[in-house]
Amino acid sequence: MYKQIEKLINQKQHTYFQTSDKIWDIAETKFHEKESADVLINVLKEEGFSVETNIGEIDTAFVASFGNEGPVIGFLGEYDALPSMSQKAGSTQKEANPDTENTNGHGCGHNLLGTASLAAAIATKDYITEHNIPAQIKYFGCPAEEGGSGKTFMARAGAFNGLDMAICWHPGTDNAIWGVKTLANIQAAFEFKGKSAHAANAPDMGRSALDACELMNVGGNYLREHVTPEARYHYAYMDAGGVAPSVVQDHAKLLYLIRAPKGSQAKEIYDRLCKIAEGAALMTETEVTVHFDKACSNYIPNVVYSRIMGDVMMHYGGPEFDEEDQVFAKAIHDTLTEEEKQFRMVPPATPVEQKVLKENVGKVLADYVYPFNEVLTNVTLPGSSDVGDVSWIVPTVQCIVATEVQNTAMHTWQWVTNGKSGIAKKGMIQAAKIMAATAVKVLEEPEYIEQAKAELKNITDVTPYVNPIPADVKPNSLAF
Repeated sequence: MYKQIEKLINQKQHTYFQTSDKIWDIAETKFHEKESADVLINVLKEEGFSVETNIGEIDTAFVASFGNEGPVIGFLGEYDALPSMSQKAGSTQKEANPDTENTNGHGCGHNLLGTASLAAAIATKDYITEHNIPAQIKYFGCPAEEGGSGKTFMARAGAFNGLDMAICWHPGTDNAIWGVKTLANIQAAFEFKGKSAHAANAPDMGRSALDACELMNVGGNYLREHVTPEARYHYAYMDAGGVAPSVVQDHAKLLYLIRAPKGSQAKEIYDRLCKIAEGAALMTETEVTVHFDKACSNYIPNVVYSRIMGDVMMHYGGPEFDEEDQVFAKAIHDTLTEEEKQFRMVPPATPVEQKVLKENVGKVLADYVYPFNEVLTNVTLPGSSDVGDVSWIVPTVQCIVATEVQNTAMHTWQWVTNGKSGIAKKGMIQAAKIMAATAVKVLEEPEYIEQAKAELKNITDVTPYVNPIPADVKPNSLAF
């Protein structure tokens, strides 16, 4: 099985290289990924998948399906870029991409993410066809992971209902099972309206929306002492009311992102911040409008499926990088400060990870694999992902595969510049093999499906899933 999956993916890898490069070039941000989605849809249609678009009222979300009987296996794909991350591909210094006026960039590797999941879905389809295995293969085109929670909107629309297994991965600096939890989050904008006036001649006639924002932030910062210690929230000015200091600003707007281990905790903090905003409006005699933007749930790792994927990953090993890859990686690694070199995607939390690190000290590319460590399923990463909502509906498994230079952090120019490199492509193909082989193992031994579902049910029986986005909130690009 392993060799056949490898063959099925390798023989079409040129198509996958072209696909990921096209998406890197297009670099579209959340809910605007029309061309990127079309690139993936065209490949899937050529491979015999039927495609349904406009999922969850999102015109860049889609589901591609093959087969009509047997277990239902879903592969999750992402393809959104980040704003203001323009970078020339293959450069060893920070410089804007000269080939486009687009200022976006793939600083999280989603051009690779969506393409590897695509390759895995196609390889699984080819394998079950050749071996007459009854199964349904679905590829989910999931937009707006970056700040939009596209999967959460899709989950609210029921897109993932009926799946027996969801499979995903993420580009990274290491090779490991994503066996850790993530934080739930809520994002909302607080828009204050006041009354303009000349700040010198008639300040008493004005009511400052900017003052209201400042007071809200003061109150929000005092709140930090009184929330669960694992929570964190961040804010940014979307609108500071203009640039003229001699004017009382009659409009101003803040964007808050709230994170907590559980969705209920994030909601509690959000509700309290809303009260603080109301208080700030009262103090300044302004009006506040709250725009709930998006939210996502914490990720639940599935141990049953993680063990299977862990075995598959150990079988395939890490990507095999060549001398050209090593030279480029060294040049990128040299751009990091000593402080930046302390970043690790897989924390050395237990002796298992510490042993692997010690055996591979000094490597700038991870050609080794961390074995699945069930202890880490009790660890919570400080970030968030909308894969979390999928994991509450269907047993979900994902991995990290090395497509990036060691110690480089996500959302940096180093990740963007590396997006079309041989390093990135080798890791992408390795991820596709791991995901496809994991799916096939489950299809060939379907008793794992019931075990995985029972594991998830034990959790949701105690804490039922509640989609964190209110029914009246629509997908948007913060065009308030």
